[in-house]
Amino acid sequence: MAIDLIKEACQQGARESRACAVLEITCRTLRRWREQLRKEGVLSDRRMEAAQERIHPQALTAEEKQEVLDVCNSAEFGSLPPSQIVPILADRGRYLASESTFYRVLREAGQCNRRGRARAPKQTHRPQAWEASSPNRVWTWDITYMPTLVKGEFYRLYMAVDVYSRKIMGWEVHCEETAQHAAILIEKACMVHEITREQLVLHSDNGSPMKGVTMLGMLQRLGVVPSFSRPSVSDDNPYSESLFRTMKYCPKYPAKPFETLDQARQWVLGFVTWYNNEHRHSGIRFVTPEQRHRRMDQELLATRSRVYEQAKAARPQRWKSRAVRNWSPVGTVWLNPSKEHRALLKSESA
Repeated sequence: MAIDLIKEACQQGARESRACAVLEITCRTLRRWREQLRKEGVLSDRRMEAAQERIHPQALTAEEKQEVLDVCNSAEFGSLPPSQIVPILADRGRYLASESTFYRVLREAGQCNRRGRARAPKQTHRPQAWEASSPNRVWTWDITYMPTLVKGEFYRLYMAVDVYSRKIMGWEVHCEETAQHAAILIEKACMVHEITREQLVLHSDNGSPMKGVTMLGMLQRLGVVPSFSRPSVSDDNPYSESLFRTMKYCPKYPAKPFETLDQARQWVLGFVTWYNNEHRHSGIRFVTPEQRHRRMDQELLATRSRVYEQAKAARPQRWKSRAVRNWSPVGTVWLNPSKEHRALLKSESA
C-alpha cells in the first residue's frame, strides 16, 4: 500500500513530499487517504463513484434523452441512423442534440445496433511474422491466371519466390488448378535448391491447392514449415502479388491471349530469365534477384556508394549539405512484420 511505503521512507529519513512525488501522488491525496482510513478503517478508490456522481451542466436531461429515443424509434426514423436523422431535423429547423450525442443515447439504451445485413467489424489476429535473414529461409508462392483464346478459360501459372532475394525459385504452367501440380512444383524447387529439413518456411494463401492433403503431406515429408494468410485478407502474401503485378505490367507481356499451353510456358521461361538475371529490383536496392541470391549485392552496392562519394567530392556544390544516395545493402527481410518491425525497417531504410 502506498501509505505504508511512504511511512517506511519517512522513517528512513526521506521527506514526505519527495516520497509522494516518487509515487506520483500529491501530499493532499495522501492526507485524504489517511483521513478516510482513520474514519472508515478501509481505503477504497472512489474516483469512479465521484465521476458518476458529477453531472455536467450541459448534459441532456432525462426528458431530452427520452425525446431523442422517441424520435429514433418513430415510424419515420426507425430505419435511419443518426447520421441521416440529424440533417433531416436540421432541415426542418429542429435541433435535439449532436450526432455523436444521438449515438451515445442510443448506446446507453442498448439500441445502437448495425442495420440490415451490415455486420460488426471482425477483429482479425495478426499473421505470423517470418524473418528471412538469408536466401532459402522464407518462400511465398501463389497461382495466377493467364488468358487463353477461349473466353473465360485460363492457364494457371504456379510460381514460388524467395522473400530475401526476390528470386523466382520455381514455376509451372498448367491448364487446371490442383494441389497435385502445386506439390510437384514445390518438391522440384526444394530438390533443385537443396533445401534441408526445417530450413524453409513456405507461405501461401488459403486456396484449396495450397491446403490440400497432397500439398500438406509433401511439405511434412520434406520438413518444410507451412504458413498461410488470414482468411479473406488479400495483403498477407505481398511478395507473390507484387511479382505477378510486375509480370503482367511489364512491356513484354503479350497484348493478346496465349494461343497454346506451350506458348504460355515459353513466354514465362523468358520472363523468369529476364526477371532473375536482368531486372533491377527496387526492393533490394536495384540489384538483380540473382545477384542478391548469390550474395553479390554487397560488393556491387559498395562500388555504387564509392562512385557517388567520388562524384560528390568532385562537385560538392551540387550536393551542398545533402547526403549521397543510400546504397547500403538491404538486411533482413520480414514477411508480415509486426508494427515494431515495420518501424525498425523504416528507420533503417531512411
